Amino acid sequence: MASTFDDPECYEAGAIMGGIYGEGIIALAGAFDPSLADRLHAEIMAIFAEVKDVPGGVLPRGPERWYVEIQPERLSDFATIAAHPWFIAVCTAVLGQDYRIIEVGFDIPFPGAADQPWHRDFAVPEATTAGRRLNSLAFNLTTVDTRPEHGPFEIAPGTQWDRFEGCAKGMFPPPDLWPRYAARAVKKLPRRGDIAARSALTVHRGTANVSAEPRPVLVIGVDTPDATNGAHHDLQATAAYLASLPPQVRDHLPARVVERLEPVIQHHVIEGLLAATY
Repeated sequence: MASTFDDPECYEAGAIMGGIYGEGIIALAGAFDPSLADRLHAEIMAIFAEVKDVPGGVLPRGPERWYVEIQPERLSDFATIAAHPWFIAVCTAVLGQDYRIIEVGFDIPFPGAADQPWHRDFAVPEATTAGRRLNSLAFNLTTVDTRPEHGPFEIAPGTQWDRFEGCAKGMFPPPDLWPRYAARAVKKLPRRGDIAARSALTVHRGTANVSAEPRPVLVIGVDTPDATNGAHHDLQATAAYLASLPPQVRDHLPARVVERLEPVIQHHVIEGLLAATY
């Protein structure tokens, strides 16, 4: 489900809940001026060049595909994104008034990135298996106008409720289910200035980038207070930066306060994403 920023229905809880609990993904086209995406692109590529040779600074997510976790204040427009009325409306509708931003990072499939296996981002929590409740969201912002040759994100709508037991890390469905996801697959072609929100449990994959350009995507992870995804991330901020934020952002950013920003060393290698093709 995609809406435009001037459609009042896209801010309503019913429409938001229907999309996230139904297809598992919603989007707002034209939420930001494309110039914001251009700034993100420049900052992301500069940060990647800075940390790519630091042990643990980048993590592989498949051939020529990398993930980098970063500190929010490294991005000049983080507060603008987190204070956007649609971002707030989606978080509040799905996760409640006390939602927490627990992860900021970016994914870059470079030329030569291959199809990923179908997967979800982590195992289904008890809140979902027993309570039929989604307690986390992932927001994505592209920094390029995505074309089919860029290796777009592909998602199988409605599969956040699928159960597949005994699979690797609770994330990777067995091969006999792959045809189900291929049959439901929708490739997403967002443009600069668009933002999407999804359940990270909805089965998805990155596809092969056969272009000559990288396709960076900003990732912001948000949890309910009872979710545990924050334990896997090192969200940090200086006191001065936190003080500079508007309350509607600062109150939802449980960052570790540091005197100066420290390198984010990542350890969460997902072996199932490292094979060449699926």
